[in-house]
Formats: sequence, structure tokens, C-alpha cells
Amino acid sequence: MQRLTRSSTSLAVRGDLTIHSAPSALRNHIDWALVDLLTPQIRCDWTPQVLKAGTYKCALSWRDREGVASAIATVLRSWHYIYFEVQEDNNNGGELFRCTPELGIHRALTDLSGSVIMNQNQIDAVLAQSFDEESIRLGLSLIIGSDWENELEPFRGVAHQEIAHLRAI
Repeated sequence: MQRLTRSSTSLAVRGDLTIHSAPSALRNHIDWALVDLLTPQIRCDWTPQVLKAGTYKCALSWRDREGVASAIATVLRSWHYIYFEVQEDNNNGGELFRCTPELGIHRALTDLSGSVIMNQNQIDAVLAQSFDEESIRLGLSLIIGSDWENELEPFRGVAHQEIAHLRAI
């Protein structure tokens, strides 16, 4: 009888890292950490972040083994003052990690379209701890990471403003 195994290509996942804001002094440290986790060919193309003076932003994509996004999020959250998002996608969905200095880190499972998935255990926990409609709303908002979305959204819009500015020139 032949043993069934996964091919090594099925373990490959796609990932995206967006560092919305990092202090200039941490850029080299972040680069070194990413090289250790990914490949030596990975390099961040740092550009100034206009929303926070003295900080820089970058974005990169990779294909690697499953769980790399978690390792990246763990390393990046250890440095304060970094705003970032890490998304890892496979054929069944993926994981999303978001972090801000004020809120800390948020982890969520996502479906194939990138939407956050709430499971029955999370919903049951919110209902068990809630006494009114407002506390249910707050609990569900925490699960989907609304506070992180609100905090990071201005950074996402900067790229669109920069493109519009360049087109106007």
C-alpha cells in the first residue's frame, strides 16, 4: 500500500507584509529579521511615511511555508512604535495579523476573499459574557478587529493620496 503524503508545493502559502510606520532606527533590524525568517533575497523598499514624521513604510510579498506570517508578526510586535499588517493565504483561507503600539496585536482567521471569520466558540463566548445589545456589539467588534481597522485605515489611504498627487504634477 502506498503512503499518502502532501507534496511540498501544497505547503507553500502566499503572504503580504505591510509595515505602515516604523522608526528609521529600526529599519535595518526589521530587514535582518525578515531575512532570517524568509530568504536573503527579501529586502524592504523603505519610503518615508508622511503621516508620522521620521518614520518609514514598506510592503513586500512572499511565497513560503505555512506559519511564516505568525513568526513575522511575533518578531515585529516585539519592537514598539511599529504599525503593521501581515496576511498569509493558502487554498482554504488564511490568517491576518494587525498591530499598533496602542492596541497591540490582533489575530484573525480569514476566508478566501480576505474577510474575517468568526467561529461558534467566539460567538458563544461573547453571548455568555454580554448582558445587553451594546456589549454584544463590542464583543463582536473585538473579534473582527474593528479598532485595528480604524487605526490602520489612514495609513492605507496614504498610498492613494500619493498617487493622486503624482498624477496632478
